[in-house]
Amino acid sequence: MLYPSVDSLKGKIDSKYTLVTLAAMRAREMQESKKLLLQSYNSYKNVGKALEEVAAGALSKQVQDASIVYEDEV
Repeated sequence: MLYPSVDSLKGKIDSKYTLVTLAAMRAREMQESKKLLLQSYNSYKNVGKALEEVAAGALSKQVQDASIVYEDEV
């Protein structure tokens, strides 16, 4: 992957693991809903598009609510 570079993405998201998770979730969302955040993309695959959204600042990590208890945490 040449664009966006991993170094530029690391400036936006603190961890490469968080970046991968965020991009995968957004790619699945794109596949299901076809809603796009940018006007044009260089990539034709959803994961590449999600990474472009992170690089553009249109997609960022959301803070998790500490009061929510997930089923697998019980």
